[in-house]
Order: sequence, then structure tokens, then C-alpha cells
Amino acid sequence: MNDTRRTYRDRQDAGRVLARDLAHLAGRDDLYVLGLARGGVPVGAEVALALQAPLDVCLVRKLGVPHWPELAMGALASGGGVVLNDDLLRSLGIGDDAVDEAITRETAELHRREKAYRGDRGPLPVAGRTVILVDDGIATGASMVAAVRSVRQAGAARVIVAVPVGPPSVCRLLRKEADEVVCSTMPADLQAVGQAFADFHQVSDDEVRELLAAAG
Repeated sequence: MNDTRRTYRDRQDAGRVLARDLAHLAGRDDLYVLGLARGGVPVGAEVALALQAPLDVCLVRKLGVPHWPELAMGALASGGGVVLNDDLLRSLGIGDDAVDEAITRETAELHRREKAYRGDRGPLPVAGRTVILVDDGIATGASMVAAVRSVRQAGAARVIVAVPVGPPSVCRLLRKEADEVVCSTMPADLQAVGQAFADFHQVSDDEVRELLAAAG
């Protein structure tokens, strides 16, 4: 664990490595694995398979600054977990109405995408469960924090963040939000998650649907 020189062949390879680092959780009957869409789902599928746990998807959407959507003022996850960049909101003078409008818009998009991925099946009921939140890596951590808060809000008994790669400082930050953080490699000079992968193609909606259907 925490080999700072590790490079993964692809997301499936990363998922198998991550599953070994999560082996202490194998055999639990209260375990759910949620992959953050889209890149976290192939990683999460390998983890769920190895731990013999159900797999579901967790969607996170960036909350873009009005008239400058590429700049994130926060993040929103399925179930209502919200993270806001208060310093940015203050510096740009963005009021509550603009924030609420962005949350409403992105909540609608989350619901649309959840239906596209799951069809008529509802989300796994995480209340009282141990939930492993899996992504293909973390950069700033804002999306993962929103995901952690959403499953806590839904009543999860224990929340574990699991990623194949992330910077040490962000992994430490996430330990304040989650009950456990497992990060298989933490390069000090990480500039982008894709650095840790030989194959880091963009995961398609079809790939997400196929993985969820296979797991189901």
C-alpha cells in the first residue's frame, strides 16, 4: 500500500490493487460499494467483485460559477451532499440565490443521469450500512467530500473512501470526513490523476450501465 511509484495498466488493474488494500473488509454482510460516476465505476466493480459486495453508482456534479461554469464554486452528490467553496463565493460576491439555482439545476441533472444508469431501479438503501466510496483517483477532493456527506445524510453507519491514487494532503483532509481512507498510492508530485494510469480513457455512459447491470 502507498507505493508512490505505482502505475496502473487501467482502471480494472487499479480496482484489483485497491481491493487487496481493502481485504480486511471481506466477508462483511453490511457492505456496499458505490463507484463515483463515471471513472469510479470500473474501479468499484473490481472492488465489489473481490469483496463480494453489491455495487451501485454515486453521481457528483460540479456547481459552476454563474457565467463561468468551468470554475467550480462547489460540488453536489446524489442524495444531496453539498460542498461549497466559501472563500470563492465571498471573493466573487456570489449570493445564496445563485447558489440555490445551481443546486436546483444540477440536482435535476443528477436525477436524469441516475435514471439513465439504473433505469427504474432505485439506489441501494445505505442506511445502517458500511459504504465504500470508490473513485479512480482524487485531485482536490471536493467531489469525494460531497459524496461522503451524501451517504452520511442517507444514514450510512460507516463511510470508507477508497481510491487508487491521490495526493497525501488531500487524503489527510478526507480523513476528517470519512471513517477510513484507503489510498493505494500517494505521489507527492501528483498533477493529474491520469498520470498514474497507462490507459485512462474517458468512461462512457454505456460502460457504466453495463458494469451496473453485470453487478446487479
